[in-house]
Amino acid sequence: MNDAVLLDNGMSLLAEHLGLVEAERFIYLVNRDRFDYTQWHGILSEGKTIEEIAERAMQKRKKEFEQ
Repeated sequence: MNDAVLLDNGMSLLAEHLGLVEAERFIYLVNRDRFDYTQWHGILSEGKTIEEIAERAMQKRKKEFEQ
């Protein structure tokens, strides 16, 4: 599969499950925050609840705004 087909398939899946606007928003957020999927996935695999992950993300964001 070439890059163009992969991008098209990925965007189609995102749009199908999130809707077009939210899919584009997701891509924007990934790019804006220099998203590291490997690091993010590692956090999820630590057995934390979604609430714990959300709290950790909010604390990180708060620290970034305070600087």
